[in-house]
Amino acid sequence: MSEERLLKSIEATHELGNEIALWMQPGDFIALSGPLGTGKTVLAQAIIRAINPDIGEVTSPTFALMNFYPSSHIPIVHVDLYRLDTLSDLDELGIESALENNAALVEWADRMGESLPVDRLEILLDDHPDASRQVNITGFGSWEARLSRALDLHAFVAQSGWASASRSWLKGDASTRLYQRLEDVEQARKSILMNSPADAVRSHLHQGKTYSQTVHLAENVQAFVALNQHLLSLDLSAPRLLAMDMKSGFLILEDFGDGVYGNIVTRGEEIRVCYHAAIEALCTIQSSAPPDHINIAGGGNYVLNTYDIDALIAEVELVLDWAWPVWNKNLCPEDTRFEYLEIWRKQLNALPEPTVLVLRDFHSPNLMWLPERSGAARAGLLDFQDAVIGHPAYDLVSLAQDARIDLPADLEEWIIKTWLDLRPSHIGNITPAQMKHAYHLLGAQRAAKIIGIFCRLAIRDHKPEYLVHLPRVVGYLCKNLQNPHLQQIASWFTNNIPLQKNLPIIQSGMEDNR
Repeated sequence: MSEERLLKSIEATHELGNEIALWMQPGDFIALSGPLGTGKTVLAQAIIRAINPDIGEVTSPTFALMNFYPSSHIPIVHVDLYRLDTLSDLDELGIESALENNAALVEWADRMGESLPVDRLEILLDDHPDASRQVNITGFGSWEARLSRALDLHAFVAQSGWASASRSWLKGDASTRLYQRLEDVEQARKSILMNSPADAVRSHLHQGKTYSQTVHLAENVQAFVALNQHLLSLDLSAPRLLAMDMKSGFLILEDFGDGVYGNIVTRGEEIRVCYHAAIEALCTIQSSAPPDHINIAGGGNYVLNTYDIDALIAEVELVLDWAWPVWNKNLCPEDTRFEYLEIWRKQLNALPEPTVLVLRDFHSPNLMWLPERSGAARAGLLDFQDAVIGHPAYDLVSLAQDARIDLPADLEEWIIKTWLDLRPSHIGNITPAQMKHAYHLLGAQRAAKIIGIFCRLAIRDHKPEYLVHLPRVVGYLCKNLQNPHLQQIASWFTNNIPLQKNLPIIQSGMEDNR
């Protein structure tokens, strides 16, 4: 997969650097080649500044050979191999260890010979009679498909009327979805670009299903479009769709700004006012029976899944698949696994039938404060494509036991009480005692799932930043398991994984396994 371009100015080189930075991920290898004086260093500097605008001076590594640029987004090592005499010098340079934890921009990368990584993006710069530079960009290995998708995304933005907009990286979620902010200064408008590739099959469970299929995760962008349409029909603040390519998984969405609930809590601003709006939104979602299917405007039909026992069980099993090996330095024995799953199955089977639409991640990273709106619409809703039909306690515990931030100590009980006061009449027959049991059971289920997911993100997906949240989530699991009805689950953990005792082990173990 190749792309040729002409760069007629230094500004064009900087624009290309900005674009390439948006394609990059941690651990990438970018090979920069071409004769002396063709702009390899200028392009590398543009990429580094685009990834970390506050980096300060970015110098050429011609004499130092390697310069390191830390970043919470993508740490980078900038390498210049022009002075490399022999391939054996690569070992002395320590380039192999440098590549383990950094994305690499390597000038004169062709001197690496057979040591070049299979997965790489090659950028060849050369002089051109009609322009300052000619650039040939080629993807090898996994970069072939990535480059093709990046170029398709670029074309989609242009065709959607946002060609003149600048693009900047936005922090996404734990999924494969990527987000950028589009800002068109000339027309004084902003939007959010969502790049949602179809779900990549990673692992199979029983009966030939993938994990995503078993737990009913969205496998393409159709789910987001359908549920977005449903939430808007309830007069809630889901982002309006400005442009879409459903086949490719590209969407341009209304930009809700930067008022994410997590920032509001951190700053201590009007917390109960904000959370009252979120509870109003939750009650609005739960106020009517969830649709069996959603007819998507423009074509298509989306059928909602039920948050069934198989899905709930597969989620709690993540603890055994990803956390147990770190805690116990071995795989979970089959008889222990069977006992664990049967205890959960018995408890979850006792829950009433699912009755409401459950967004599943109804918590601070996916809630935006929109104070200029009124009522429930003040809570902007994000990341709802995995919604299912489930129990009303699930989203309530997601909100009150937030996996990502520490809420004020008294806020959890206030959220529960406020929901009980505002809940829709058709689920008013659930007694406070029944709700308390369901709340703690599903809270424990959710915490166990998230512990497994955070471990998986650290080990498989090389995202160790999620480990900082483990103590909080382990605390929620321990708290929920204090409910007398959950004594069997609590005893299993006490006998097999003493959670708080083993937390330091798992945190250090995750670091070792990154």
